[in-house]
Amino acid sequence: MDSRLNAFLERADAVLARLEPLLPATRPDIDWQQCLAARWHREGRGGYLQPLQVSLDLDLSDLIGVDNQREQLARNTRQFVDGLPANHALLWGARGTGKSSLVRALLAEHAGAGLRLIEIERDHLADLPRVVEQIAGVAQRFVLFCDDLSFEAGEGDYRVLKSVLDGSLERAPDNVLLYATSNRRHLVPEKQSDNEHWQMVDGELHPNEAVEDKIALSDRFGLWLSFYPFTQEHFLAVVRHWVGVLAKSAGLEWEWSEDLEKLAIRWALGRGNRNGRCAYQFSRQWVGLALLEQGK
Repeated sequence: MDSRLNAFLERADAVLARLEPLLPATRPDIDWQQCLAARWHREGRGGYLQPLQVSLDLDLSDLIGVDNQREQLARNTRQFVDGLPANHALLWGARGTGKSSLVRALLAEHAGAGLRLIEIERDHLADLPRVVEQIAGVAQRFVLFCDDLSFEAGEGDYRVLKSVLDGSLERAPDNVLLYATSNRRHLVPEKQSDNEHWQMVDGELHPNEAVEDKIALSDRFGLWLSFYPFTQEHFLAVVRHWVGVLAKSAGLEWEWSEDLEKLAIRWALGRGNRNGRCAYQFSRQWVGLALLEQGK
């Protein structure tokens, strides 16, 4: 009897040893007093929140030339942090114009007041109810952040987001809000063929139902903020700002000059774009070379 029991236990241990690597790891609860941001990871049929180490070195004043957008989103976020009604926000427009940076700067601005950020990928938006379950009842207030949100033609995932925004997320605790960035205002591509079957009924023009279905997604966001391509003057103003910030941090003496301006313009032409990201990259390059020449 003992030999059969020992044999069974040995086989059970062997089976468990083979199964253990397949089981999800035990995830400790996040201490939101200390953790400022997390990223949602899908795992099997569920998922978990991974704490992130974030720097709070980006200030709202670093966002140059987008004063109106900055003020609107800052006001919406202040309402949210203060426990007042606030809207989900869609930041759309040209790439590299400060959409994601604005959300990061708002985290730095309000982290001390309890604001927290959770990043979630577009492909994981159907998991939003699971994310909300994990932060329900927590004292902090959470912005769920989806960067570069868009859907290709033929994809039906955007309907999942529509139902989430109008369904479970709307009924979520008041400490949850969704901010998303996109290069498209309507998130789903529209085609000329979408407009080929409009009808006149009793003197009223009714848009094609497919168009309505696509546009309805962005309508779920109560706050739309548009970001436009930079003019040359705007681009140079951003360059001047970041060169100043980086030079001051490194103890580098500098002054704005026509030669520096020409270098920045040439850099933008070589990159094929003129935006905030390009301005920041040029500023890092220029300050780095200046420090190298000084032997620092």
